[in-house]
Amino acid sequence: MADKFHRKRSSGFTLVELMVTITIMAVLAALAAPSFTGLIERWRVRSAVEELQATLYYARSEAIKRGGGIVLQKKANGTDGCQQAAATIEWGCGWTVSTAGSLLKTVSPPVKVNVTQAPSGASIRFDRYGMAGLNAHSFVISPAGSGVSSSATTTLCVASGGRIRTLPGDVSC
Repeated sequence: MADKFHRKRSSGFTLVELMVTITIMAVLAALAAPSFTGLIERWRVRSAVEELQATLYYARSEAIKRGGGIVLQKKANGTDGCQQAAATIEWGCGWTVSTAGSLLKTVSPPVKVNVTQAPSGASIRFDRYGMAGLNAHSFVISPAGSGVSSSATTTLCVASGGRIRTLPGDVSC
């Protein structure tokens, strides 16, 4: 009979326990969020570098396959509302690969990343050997907020012979 008068205890969290747990998680998330900024910047820059590098390899291979006449060209400022390519050196609105008026590939602008090219120019022409002209080209890719002073900044070097390599920071090739 004594069992009739004992209440069954429910398992789970009380509202107070749940609120304390949520508060602790919010404080920890607020403390951890700034440390992810550098990681996110490095990821964005790396993604843009890999996309540009893949496009350069594609342009070279198409130039060899088609006997030259392949052009890698920056998209103009204002394309699709993008405002990251006002100057000739700025490639922040993306780029295209084309031949004799035929568009082969188009690349969307990288998100929150600056892309600049030196020597300044709106295009790179590949000949039938896959060579990128007489001059070497370099692309500096950096986070939009931090600029070239960021540790995430990477330089992509394109030798006149077509060799492509990446270097950390804003350095000359």
